[in-house]
Amino acid sequence: MTKTFFAALVGGLLLAVTHSPGFARDTGPVTNLPLPRYVSMKATEGNVRRGPSLTHRIDWVFKHRDMPLQIVAEHGHWRRVEDRDGQGGWVHYSLLSGVRTVIVEKDMLPIHVRPDAEAPVAAALELGVIARLGKCGPEWCQLRSGGYRGWAPKSRLWGVAPDEIRE
Repeated sequence: MTKTFFAALVGGLLLAVTHSPGFARDTGPVTNLPLPRYVSMKATEGNVRRGPSLTHRIDWVFKHRDMPLQIVAEHGHWRRVEDRDGQGGWVHYSLLSGVRTVIVEKDMLPIHVRPDAEAPVAAALELGVIARLGKCGPEWCQLRSGGYRGWAPKSRLWGVAPDEIRE
């Protein structure tokens, strides 16, 4: 058995196991960081491949810098990511950033000056707007977008886990 074949076999088994129903993995085998976790696109354009290497076919291209993505698997320098629609594939880690962003999931979402529905509204964000993620409590997250800053209900955002707290 050649080294390359063995590596491909082990990598394939690892992917099959980590994507099996009921399999829980707390940390990535490469980075030792939590899986799944959110990141954003660093590049303005990034190829999404069918597998974790340059020899795998490009299925599509992400074309939006700062778009939030969820890393669900790791293999060497490659990260399997999914977007808010559950579409995914493998991207090179150099195309990703740890800067956190979210996508607004409600049209004309009011962002408040404080994490309180009764607080004054600082701005309203359209459906699909990408905003920088700041602090998050159990129910509210602080956002920055288009020169505005405010708080929005976490349930109206994609790119932050429901139980995630950020200081």
